[in-house]
Amino acid sequence: MGSGIDQVGVEELVKAGLDVEEAKVIDKGLKEAIGRTGGGRDPRELWREITARRLLRPSHPHPVHQLVYYSVYAGYDETANGPPLYWFPSLYQAKHTNLGRLMETHGSKLLGTSYKDPITSFSLFQSFSAKHPEVYWSLVVKELSIQFRESPKCILDTSDESKHGGTWLPGSVLNIAECCLMSTNYPRKEDDSLAIVWRDEGCDDSQVNQMTLKELREQVMLVANALDTIFLKGDAIAIDMPMTVKAIIIYLAIVLAGFVVVPIADSFAAKEIATRLRVSRAKAVFTQDFIVRGGQKFPLYSRVVDADPAKAIVIPASGKDVGVQLRKQDLSWKDFVNSVNHLPRPISYSPVYLPIDSTTSILFSSGTTGDPKAIPWTQLSPIRGAADWWAHGNVKPGDVFCWPTNLGWMLGPVLLYSCFLTGATLALYHGSPLGRGFGKFVQDAGVTNLGTVPSLVKTWKNTLCMEGLEWTKITSFASTGEASNIDDDIWLSSRAYYKPIVEVCGGTELASSYIIGSLEQPQAFGAFSSASMTTGFVILDENGVPYPHDQACIGEVGLFPRHMGATDRLLNADHEEVYFKGMPMYKGMKLRRHGDIIKRTAGGYFIVQGRADDTMNVGGIKTSSIEIERVCDRADESVLETAAVTAAPPIGGPEQLAIFVVLKKGFNSEPDRLKKLFSKAIQMNLNPLFKVNFVKIVPEFPRTSSNKLLRRVLRDQLKHDLYIQSKI
Repeated sequence: MGSGIDQVGVEELVKAGLDVEEAKVIDKGLKEAIGRTGGGRDPRELWREITARRLLRPSHPHPVHQLVYYSVYAGYDETANGPPLYWFPSLYQAKHTNLGRLMETHGSKLLGTSYKDPITSFSLFQSFSAKHPEVYWSLVVKELSIQFRESPKCILDTSDESKHGGTWLPGSVLNIAECCLMSTNYPRKEDDSLAIVWRDEGCDDSQVNQMTLKELREQVMLVANALDTIFLKGDAIAIDMPMTVKAIIIYLAIVLAGFVVVPIADSFAAKEIATRLRVSRAKAVFTQDFIVRGGQKFPLYSRVVDADPAKAIVIPASGKDVGVQLRKQDLSWKDFVNSVNHLPRPISYSPVYLPIDSTTSILFSSGTTGDPKAIPWTQLSPIRGAADWWAHGNVKPGDVFCWPTNLGWMLGPVLLYSCFLTGATLALYHGSPLGRGFGKFVQDAGVTNLGTVPSLVKTWKNTLCMEGLEWTKITSFASTGEASNIDDDIWLSSRAYYKPIVEVCGGTELASSYIIGSLEQPQAFGAFSSASMTTGFVILDENGVPYPHDQACIGEVGLFPRHMGATDRLLNADHEEVYFKGMPMYKGMKLRRHGDIIKRTAGGYFIVQGRADDTMNVGGIKTSSIEIERVCDRADESVLETAAVTAAPPIGGPEQLAIFVVLKKGFNSEPDRLKKLFSKAIQMNLNPLFKVNFVKIVPEFPRTSSNKLLRRVLRDQLKHDLYIQSKI
């Protein structure tokens, strides 16, 4: 393997933004690193040495990080060796993660003499967990603060053949919200442990607010008592507001008191809110009078009222009193809470204990056509989500976990449960995560685990808004929602001396991930290193036949059906038809549909290629939008992001490839110039036969409320443009 790092000297480093003295220091360090790794023959070892020495600092300009990373990997053959690696666990680190500890304790007993250590034996242990999920879950349930009122008869019952996924923890009774709120010896959660830390936007220089576990429990129990004055057990109650401390308290109170929580994203229009209220049969909705962002007030209550809920309980976004006139059937937060003043102990409450498969929440898929799928979460779902972050994100007591999201997306509840079931602290920023205020909160709150979505990272990088902030307490990042951009990931990881970014891909109906990163494995930017613990899957070819497990390939995912926490019903669609109809059998199991196309690389890493309906046929060759976008995103400095779609002309013929482009602020470019650049980049990096037919510059891309790119809308636009052309 060759490397282009030899060509990097003081002059190149100065051009990238360093002063001469700093450039000399780095140049000397690079030469020593090259010497230490046998002339840098293996770029992976050289990069490992560079990051171990901390030659590249968060304060260095981003072009310096780019220069060194891309120069190290200049001659690297991805096809033969898999994606370039940027983070490598040490054996000491691996043994001291949650999962590493578990493997060191039980690995030899479960795997026999083939168990060596958490790094060498990780893949073996993951495969074992997929084949024997009941063994893994019997260990991991004890690692989380799950307290059963009645213990399960077994871990997994497969006697009912009509249930593809089996029955998990049958016979058990509990209240999952109580598990979040009670102090436990293991994991260590005490009454004075920090449960939540938060800050309001615009208060960047004030102290970070703190709430202990005891204070959280008392607030939740107060709200649970107030709920009992209005609702009947089993009622569905919606929450449509930002993910604030109050929203968390309300969410847990609804579950603690035996109701069903229906979280709705606060970005939705009235029509979408109305659909979710109707499908879930929600009896009421908790909301705010306004949403405050960047010092401006945006109406929320009035939008919720347009959806015509039976009742709304309205919280003031600021101050003590709501700033709007309420309908006569609605209640202010103050009146709602005061309704329990007469009780002798309003901050004490007896939880409602329910069988494990009882519905505690109704979430909705970000459907783009028709009604979104109504996905019931049982008490298994939180266990699954939290266990993923326990195992793969190493979330534990003492950690501070922050991930800007909303309770209406699965990530909100997963984050909540991942903190409170592992004993970590939940960090919330009441405001927009796009600017420096959020970054300063991350610094001041001592965040150790920071979750992101790629578009957020792109904004931080391009606006330079996080310059000079101290993020080095972060031990790992996480990313989900869409495919990551390597340049943006270099920027993010370098904020904390190249800490790992745990890429995660899953679904609301799984309550978790199916592919993810692991801190027991080296990591590659924008790639997943493993199936999540206990998950098994195959990659299917066009005929539905699984590729061999060790073969590099691209195809649709087929999940093994015994996925603890996954749905076995939908409220408004046929579960069997959506997830199992037409799927092949594999080793006596009916595979579960997920709808993703993924690529398995050399070296066994995974890259998501988009949804099954985002694949396209270019010049008779099947490829994915995401592969083309990755290449085009880096083709010119004016490009902020691209979206690739194809459509056949109305008169027939081969599909035409169009690249939609959003330009960076302050840049101009011509479609014809970009068309040439994109074609050249695609032909060099992907396939010499691919050709770009159209380029269209647009101000922004259409997205779902959870920020997923709507290529379907762009495809319709392309078809319309092709139709107009055919008429001309």
